[in-house]
Amino acid sequence: MLQLAELKTEALPLLEQYDSLWGRLDLPSLKDRLKKIEEELSKPGAWDNPDKMTPLLQEKSRLESKVERMEALRQAKEDAEAWLELAQEDDSSEALQALDDQLKNLGRLLRELEMGLLLSEPEDKASAILEIHPGAGGTEAQDWAAMLLRMYRRWAERNEYGFKELDYLDGDEAGVKSVTVQVEGEHAYGFLKGEKGIHRLIRISPFDTSGRRHTSFASVDVLPDAGQEIEIDIREEDVRVDTYRSSGPGGQHVNKTSSAVRLTHIPTGVVAQCQSEKSQLRNRDAAYKILKARLYDAEVKKREEERQAAYENKEAIAWGSQIRTYTLQPYRLAKDHRTNTEVGDVDAVLDGQLDDFIRSYLLQFHAG
Repeated sequence: MLQLAELKTEALPLLEQYDSLWGRLDLPSLKDRLKKIEEELSKPGAWDNPDKMTPLLQEKSRLESKVERMEALRQAKEDAEAWLELAQEDDSSEALQALDDQLKNLGRLLRELEMGLLLSEPEDKASAILEIHPGAGGTEAQDWAAMLLRMYRRWAERNEYGFKELDYLDGDEAGVKSVTVQVEGEHAYGFLKGEKGIHRLIRISPFDTSGRRHTSFASVDVLPDAGQEIEIDIREEDVRVDTYRSSGPGGQHVNKTSSAVRLTHIPTGVVAQCQSEKSQLRNRDAAYKILKARLYDAEVKKREEERQAAYENKEAIAWGSQIRTYTLQPYRLAKDHRTNTEVGDVDAVLDGQLDDFIRSYLLQFHAG
């Protein structure tokens, strides 16, 4: 049963957090910029070259979303204060329930905006290209890679991000040998960049008839999807295009025609491939998307060498190099070794509830 004293204790830190966070937001400046963009878009002849309008339209969409979230936060704070005052005059169960609902809404909006403030790098707003590769261990590790693929798919669904497989290679008996996906939506890369590294699973193997405990490893890489907003100049003469038959599922057409595409950027040696579509043209477009993302990521790493050094020099996909461990036996726990964040409900984590890990990583490594 809800108690007024407990709700007042819960409300105080939320209202203090609001005051602190609101002081870092500049709603008037955002509205001024929106007004200037709308004036720019309404000028005579502005649409004579639609391509030049694309960056402005994208900025306008982002600003409108930020303004909407900030105004929703301000309204939630006012509603919480109003219900708190009302509940102190009338502590009926209805008033207390309404206050509890308002505090939960305020807390959710505060967390969302706080996370947004931590995503300050230019590439943070981009969609993400995510790659998963199993470590040594055959079927056991390949099954773990498939579990990670499902985890990120569920995370994307929970956060209303698009999720598309760009390249997929089946495991020998189960799982996957490698997979590349696009997680599409604003700030997908910013939220997922902390997932880059080695993930370890400890469990009783379903593939071991003796019921022994096994440890499996898989590598996750996360790249910013360069998309249309970031200029990456790829000259056609610098790219070698190879076509081959798809080795994955997809029916006779996929497997009997050379629909799969592999691109090699000759100056850097960077390779990208796609075989998920029946159309060679679509596979080529997707492969170029991956290649562009990898080249952009290489440029980002040059600018941030110190930040990326730990990952660039990462050890093999094996003992001692993991960023996170998911333990299913002899106890149940998911632990991030960089932030020491622990979650006891490992099943929820594997079902895509990664917010605790994402938030703690951003707070520790990007709050400054």
